[in-house]
Amino acid sequence: MMKRFLWIQLTVMTVVVLFSGVCAFSQDDVTAVEDSAFGERMRPKAVFFHDDHNEKAEIGECNVCHHVYDGTELLEDESSEDRECSACHINETSGELLNLANIYHRQCKGCHVEKKKGPVMCSECHVKK
Repeated sequence: MMKRFLWIQLTVMTVVVLFSGVCAFSQDDVTAVEDSAFGERMRPKAVFFHDDHNEKAEIGECNVCHHVYDGTELLEDESSEDRECSACHINETSGELLNLANIYHRQCKGCHVEKKKGPVMCSECHVKK
């Protein structure tokens, strides 16, 4: 009887450990759109699989999404992946932060509309848990 109880306990513990490992591993691949300038959100963070997205969309260069401008001129060979979007998206005259939600939507959703691929509806990116 004791032997059977130990086997059941060991089996349950193994399942829990394996399930936890799978969940933890899958979380490593998920990227949420983050920026410290975002305050209270109306919807959950936009979540996507960064590497899978880039592979599927055949995006080879970071600066396709992480662009850098010098005034109004796009700097083709520079990338901003090491900075938050709010670091650059500031009104130069007033110093106020521009509407980041609109900026992200224009960049991400705009590309999806242009390519006729990818999510364009709110709940497709802002997934409720």
